[in-house]
Amino acid sequence: MNMTIKELPAYEVAFARHIGSYLDTHHAWGKLGEWAGKHGLTPLNHYFIGISLDDPNAVDEFACRYDACVTLPEGFEKKEEGDIRFKTLPGGEYALFQFYDTIDKLGITYQSIFGQWLPNSNYEADDRPCLEFCMNDPSMDEEGKCKVDLYVPIKPKNAA
Repeated sequence: MNMTIKELPAYEVAFARHIGSYLDTHHAWGKLGEWAGKHGLTPLNHYFIGISLDDPNAVDEFACRYDACVTLPEGFEKKEEGDIRFKTLPGGEYALFQFYDTIDKLGITYQSIFGQWLPNSNYEADDRPCLEFCMNDPSMDEEGKCKVDLYVPIKPKNAA
């Protein structure tokens, strides 16, 4: 797997939560996209980040939580509107994996990272969430593929 270690800052984000199948996260993205557009937050000037909060092998599909997020500019006035909430994504050390395929294959990538790469690396998973930086709109891709920079939170093995 092609992987790079990166240090990320903390990000202030607005988010819309989806509960259910990870294949249906477009509902949250639609809500967030509409809100972001009203506030001038576009992919040209902000990051759009997905966060899968549950392991679908451990949590029933209908109960899986997913947050569709957009980074906020400094000093942005945070006023909750409808389904839009706010939080801070923690910074720190992450392993970056670049993904370009159909969204249904992202789960296989997670399995490879946590089942093969991580156990054979000098790192272990940290308790921060994985961050899926959305680098394109799959509906605009000729092959319907999504381009994701997948950041997996890590810490050195045997770290206290």
